[in-house]
Amino acid sequence: MLLDLLTFPVSAPLKGALWIAEQITEQVEDELYNEERIRAQLIELELRFDLGEISEATYIEAEATLLERLRVARAHRAAE
Repeated sequence: MLLDLLTFPVSAPLKGALWIAEQITEQVEDELYNEERIRAQLIELELRFDLGEISEATYIEAEATLLERLRVARAHRAAE
């Protein structure tokens, strides 16, 4: 207990920084590996293409990127 009190000025900011890093990591992983979110982005992309908001070239490029992210997300889930 005494050691905790003595090291508090150093350990508290470090623990806080580690907690923040963990939160950021969780958010990034959720963004990268959330299949539902990626599928929603694919649907939104298709809708934008159907409405003429984006060109076919843009659609094809973005779709390929999202499909690759979906493949990676599924591989990540299978590896867990």
